[in-house]
Amino acid sequence: MDRREFLKAIAITGAAFTIKNVGGNMDLFSQTISKSSTDAIGTTSAKYDLVAVMGGEPEVMFQKAIAELGGMSVFVKKGQKIVVKPNIGWDKVPELAGNTNPKLIAEIVKQCLSAGAKEVKVFDNTCDDWKKCYTNSGIETAVKKAGGIMVPAHEESYYREISLPNAKKMKKAKIHEAILDCDAWINVPVLKNHGGANLTISMKNLMGIVWDRRYFHNNDLQQCIADMCTLDKKAILNIVDAYRVVKTNGPRGKSETDVVNPKGLFMSQDIVAVDTAAANFFNQIREMPLDHVAHIGNGEALNLGTTKLESLNVKRIKL
Repeated sequence: MDRREFLKAIAITGAAFTIKNVGGNMDLFSQTISKSSTDAIGTTSAKYDLVAVMGGEPEVMFQKAIAELGGMSVFVKKGQKIVVKPNIGWDKVPELAGNTNPKLIAEIVKQCLSAGAKEVKVFDNTCDDWKKCYTNSGIETAVKKAGGIMVPAHEESYYREISLPNAKKMKKAKIHEAILDCDAWINVPVLKNHGGANLTISMKNLMGIVWDRRYFHNNDLQQCIADMCTLDKKAILNIVDAYRVVKTNGPRGKSETDVVNPKGLFMSQDIVAVDTAAANFFNQIREMPLDHVAHIGNGEALNLGTTKLESLNVKRIKL
């Protein structure tokens, strides 16, 4: 298997994986580990375009990934106001994977503060009742314990209109003030199936910073998702939570039978590349060719990043 086939086959996790059904649960088993492509737990100071981690708890995978990029202080500077944007759209407990894992969000908040951030705010424009989403997702408690601040996003007064001159269809949008007023922000979606967009990952997670989500659905969802990512203020990091994944009936999910637990994480500043890697990974769980997630290709067409993972410097870690 050449390098390009290798990357496509296992979504650049760095090992040949098969997905095995055991009692109705999906588990990823490593068959071969090559030191030339995958390192066991270790640290380097190298700079990578993308880091993929498999096999650990959410906070541990993040710790390993951010260390490979030089630590959080590379991205967060002393005195900065930082926003962390998870998916908190649904009134679901963490086990149902409708939202970003609270352990991951807590660790990101902690590391931002340790790097010297003046404050770390967390929010999402939720689909279900915002108070229930914040509480039952476990994210509100995790953020507060970590020293962060939860901010509401349920009223139009929190949003200000901006223009998107490089967009094709969505030329303007009302964006949450926390994003517009911060020094830097971090995009932390959860990887899952989505009935409209087929997958929701980093690019689609930007719908949670916008007031009027109906516009997306009424005006070419896949293009509007890409258009939203032309926002001038790009996320300093895109961190895809693939610890638990809703494989069917997304984005809400109905029960634990919709959820698998592959224990993965992908991190990059390139929003198109990280979504490509995560989408390829999802395709190993349930068939979902990349061209079925059209907003990723639309983003590449807008010069927002690359789907050509073989051209990138990638770090793969198996825990």
